Amino acid sequence: MRETITISVPEEIKNELDKIVQDEGVSRSDVIRESLRDYLFMRRFLKLRARMLAKAQAQGIYTDEDVFKKIS
Repeated sequence: MRETITISVPEEIKNELDKIVQDEGVSRSDVIRESLRDYLFMRRFLKLRARMLAKAQAQGIYTDEDVFKKIS
């Protein structure tokens, strides 16, 4: 099921969005939907990363090299 959300953006963002729409031949909704999907993914990723970072540091893992040593 789809829902409609109305947003307001500064004119400069609208102009940039419209340029992308024209250049890529997609709709505003497609660009905004993809952008929102990416944003939500990054929020979930950063939240998970923060949780895992605390657990890793509790085990003395601070760098990629530390990870490599643990799994080698």
